[in-house]
Amino acid sequence: MLVAVAAVLTASAQAVESHKFLDNWSVGVYGGAVSPTTQNPFKHSRGVAGLELTKNLTPVFGWGIQASAGFNTTGAKTAVDNVTTMLIGKVNFSNWFCGYNGKPRFFEVEGLAGIGYNHYAAVSDEYAITNGAACSSLASKFGLNFNFNLGEKKAWTISLRPAIAYDLEGGEGLTDVQYNVNNSVLELTAGVVYHFKNSNGEHYFTKVRPYDQAEVDALNAKINDLRAAAAEKDKALADKEAELRRTQQMLNDCRNQKPVVERVVDTKTEKSMESVVTFRQGKSTIDNSQLPNVERIATYMRNHADAKVVIKGYASPEGSIEVNTRLANERAAAVRTMLINKYKISADRISAEGQGVGNMFSEPDWNRVSICTIDEGK
Repeated sequence: MLVAVAAVLTASAQAVESHKFLDNWSVGVYGGAVSPTTQNPFKHSRGVAGLELTKNLTPVFGWGIQASAGFNTTGAKTAVDNVTTMLIGKVNFSNWFCGYNGKPRFFEVEGLAGIGYNHYAAVSDEYAITNGAACSSLASKFGLNFNFNLGEKKAWTISLRPAIAYDLEGGEGLTDVQYNVNNSVLELTAGVVYHFKNSNGEHYFTKVRPYDQAEVDALNAKINDLRAAAAEKDKALADKEAELRRTQQMLNDCRNQKPVVERVVDTKTEKSMESVVTFRQGKSTIDNSQLPNVERIATYMRNHADAKVVIKGYASPEGSIEVNTRLANERAAAVRTMLINKYKISADRISAEGQGVGNMFSEPDWNRVSICTIDEGK
């Protein structure tokens, strides 16, 4: 059996995925009847039930622990009068001879062999002498499991389990063991087994597809090339999107820009420049679209240290005189404050005053302005 197991392990090692220690465990319960192999077999049948924990090392070979209890098999007065515990080995003949296809078949045949310990409930000395029974002895079992693997996930197995179990008691006690058909029983049981879920997500072994390292390296190189190409395309797309956003912002600025009047007076004795900052109706805050007009004045004053600026605020004709006067003052003050706070122009170089309703432009709405006039002196 050890030679067979070694051959199976060698043949199966390359066929399935490597697995962790907690993978491919199963637990099962079974029950049925036992009967003496000789001395009126089946006439003195008794009940038996058991529990089994198995670890499959490959799709062919597995090992586990099996514990069973017999009922009224001796002259003891207890209901459970013998308990057997065994270390068992299993060989799946279907997968061994027909190959494993990566998923359990619906029907499989499995061989089983085990060695363990048999303990009997205490009986009278007279019974022990008459029947040759001991309170404990070595035990062994050989059998077949006819397995039916159910469900799409193959998590459950129903099995029929014929077997022959030996009490290995010899003439000289535990030191003289022997397989004697007269000290054996026939078992016929049926069981249900549940296969726990593995780390691969399945309830069974999955096969590994053999691969060529050169093929894998070529595929990896191709994947890396595709990733690099995708990264380049992503960068190009991001650049185009950024350019589109800038163009859209420029278009919005152009749409929102108010009419700007700039007048430059150049004489032999005096040079002056005006910049017009427009406002929305009823507002004295400077829109972003008007910032270039304020910055133009600030740049000129930075470049000409002797220049001063006079800011005059105006309002359109709508509304009351009080409101228009306040708006005109606030608009002039708004431009002065921005020149001082944002562009750091000295306050003593700036004068600002409101002029009430303006009439510089033919369109009344255009008169909601602050006019900044540069004074360079003589």
